[in-house]
Amino acid sequence: MDRVGSPPRSSLTAFFNQLATAPQSLLMLDYDGTLSPFQTQRHRAFPYPGVLGLLQGIAQCESSRVIIITGRPIDELQPLIAPLCNIEIYGSYGLEHLLPSGTYSHDPVAPELAASLIRAQSCLAVTGLGHRAEVKPGGIAIHWRGLPAKVIDEIQIYAQTALADFAKISGLIMFEFDGGLELRVAHPNKEDIVISVLEGSNSNIAVAYLGDDIADEGSFRILQSRGLTGLVRPEYRDTDAQFWMRPPDDLIAFLQQWLECIQSVRTMS
Repeated sequence: MDRVGSPPRSSLTAFFNQLATAPQSLLMLDYDGTLSPFQTQRHRAFPYPGVLGLLQGIAQCESSRVIIITGRPIDELQPLIAPLCNIEIYGSYGLEHLLPSGTYSHDPVAPELAASLIRAQSCLAVTGLGHRAEVKPGGIAIHWRGLPAKVIDEIQIYAQTALADFAKISGLIMFEFDGGLELRVAHPNKEDIVISVLEGSNSNIAVAYLGDDIADEGSFRILQSRGLTGLVRPEYRDTDAQFWMRPPDDLIAFLQQWLECIQSVRTMS
């Protein structure tokens, strides 16, 4: 797999050629680990320098739709990306949706699943992990980023044991992410969002999805024959993404090239 900063493969060149002539384009992005470096203090996970300006420039071009798809609640993300505006956001893995106009919607969690999550939170408190639990719409996350490996192993065992029975409940799933473990509703998820967005888009639209985590792999697979997919991580790992982008340089280069392409479309029109 090539990096974006390496000599481009024909598929990458072909994509930017398509983007430079496409009447519409769609850029979907994960947030943590993709647009921002990981931080032990989540409220300090600001984007890489230069990212917000490029995204604002892309979003201001009427031909390009920009969507951030994240597991974070929207009200937690917004202070991190300010003053970026006119951006579409799917938060809490799709339970929340904010349109560029500012219109906000929130899908309720089924009562029986919400009750199970409350019980799961109580179980975590009993094991002494309550202070590490982040309760958010539709889920509970246990964070251990930045801790010593031995402590992480202990937290992981305790959390998996406490949540194992809840993960067997129909409609709930448990999965590891980079720096923690989460129990949450199975749907919606990132793949559901991508499928829904694609169904509402023209078939000739230029599409790309950038992400870093295991939760992004389903979206990479969905877009295999429909668009460009990029793994954004300092270190490479096995992935279904088509390209590996090492942040921040490769990410910035990609966004700059995207902006140049859609500006050329606007100039020609």
